[in-house]
Amino acid sequence: MKKPTVVIGFLGTQLDAGQGTGRWEKWRPTVSLAQHDDMVVSRMELLYTLKHKALAEVVRADIATVSPETQVNLVPVDLEDPWDFGEVYTRLYDWARAYSFDTEREQYWAHITTGTHVAQICMFLLAESRVVPGVLAQTSPPKRQRAGNPGEIALIDLDLSRYDAIARRFDAEQRDAVAFLKSGIATRNARFNALIDEIERVAVRSRAPILLVGPTGAGKSFLARRMFELKQARHQMTGPFVEVNCATLRGDGAASTLFGHKKGAFTGAAGERAGLLRTAHQGALFLDEIGELGLDEQAMLLKAIEEKRFFPVGADKEVESDFQLIAGTNRDLRSDVAGGRFREDLFARINLWTYDLPGLAKRPEDIEPNIDHLLAIHASESHRVVRFNAEARAAYLRFAQSGEALWCGNFRDLSASVTRLATLADGGRIPVALVEAEIARLRWLWNRESPVKRGNGAAEVDLDALLGDERAAALDLFDRLQLEAVVHVCRESRSLSDAGRQLFQASRAQRSVVNDADRLRKYLAKHGLEWSRIAAGRLRYPPR
Repeated sequence: MKKPTVVIGFLGTQLDAGQGTGRWEKWRPTVSLAQHDDMVVSRMELLYTLKHKALAEVVRADIATVSPETQVNLVPVDLEDPWDFGEVYTRLYDWARAYSFDTEREQYWAHITTGTHVAQICMFLLAESRVVPGVLAQTSPPKRQRAGNPGEIALIDLDLSRYDAIARRFDAEQRDAVAFLKSGIATRNARFNALIDEIERVAVRSRAPILLVGPTGAGKSFLARRMFELKQARHQMTGPFVEVNCATLRGDGAASTLFGHKKGAFTGAAGERAGLLRTAHQGALFLDEIGELGLDEQAMLLKAIEEKRFFPVGADKEVESDFQLIAGTNRDLRSDVAGGRFREDLFARINLWTYDLPGLAKRPEDIEPNIDHLLAIHASESHRVVRFNAEARAAYLRFAQSGEALWCGNFRDLSASVTRLATLADGGRIPVALVEAEIARLRWLWNRESPVKRGNGAAEVDLDALLGDERAAALDLFDRLQLEAVVHVCRESRSLSDAGRQLFQASRAQRSVVNDADRLRKYLAKHGLEWSRIAAGRLRYPPR
């Protein structure tokens, strides 16, 4: 059974007006709603301003003449200025909230043909937000006006999910945005694809800080720039993309680089400097390796994020900058917070949207499409198309997707490898012999970089000095070899978290809660060792 129709609309002070019998010769939108033979309006909530009460009474009487079945309730709306958006919306919102809508028994139309433009917009917004739970009704006069012709009614349902064409358009737009973030690479890793899907939604809907976590070379900087370009294409940002690696900022220069300084603020400050935060106004600021910032700079950054203003070095007057922060790190900032190396309040502020980008070794199924992507880039830059022989491609993929391929530098390693192959390929073809030579090169590279002790070529670890003669003598050979390898990893790592990620790179993927640093800390404590003591000796070894 069809539900009774209830129309909510404003009295048209011009369109609904008319005196004497001549008013029946013109088209009046509110009256026309009740003149359709194939449709009966059960009830009409007719909103009017106090000074137009007489006209409202006339319209109600006329509707009773053409449609006795229609009940017209006159609803006075006390408006001082019907063109004031805030006032009109507030009055309509309050009325709608107090109204007893019964969607189980009635259907509602919000009439948007009458009223000021402001009233029409407010009615649209209330229907869109479902405060008025119905569809929009737009009436129009007949092409040839004559007495009694009610014209047309168009119903507009703002539930876009009902419109397949619009839904397909939105889906296509989202797919295009996701492909843009992935640089058009058809990635196959389910976890990575789900991560990028969410990043796309956050990128276009939020200006809150975003934290990208992952090993060096996992693509944090690239993804940050693509997010900025996506927002820029949607006209959500007009400022620039500003990028800095916080590991390069040291001492007084760190605050000056980020926040700027006043002339004469310190020795050598011959002029005023704007700083990167002000440069990024109305744009995006990407702070890579944010964990390397000093505590003072962290405090200044927190104020700048929360209040959009800060003090340049040496200044006594604040400046403003409205930017979106995208931060990157290869460290476990949770451990840094626990160790007092990173401010807890800043971490809480940038941890709203945190995404852990997996390294290349954890995305073996994505290696093949990335190889094709890199070869396409090489072709566009060198104007020379290079392809693998079938056997060579199979051999390279077999190695690249195996556990033997460490991809320590992630996509940087892969990019360098493909570049070498493409450059050395004669006649535009990469043969098996070239692939075998490249695999040997990668094995040699990762053998040198591998933190695990490999015979006489690895640096010695003096456990006697670390543990003391008595504790070291009590170790079985098995435990000694294992501990030596762990200490070697620690000394070549920049942090406890970095060492933990390398040591537990396989088992960490099976855990629901990942805390590599804590696992490593407990292992060392079992042997009476602390990270700080081991790290003190790491400068003897070349940095990773």
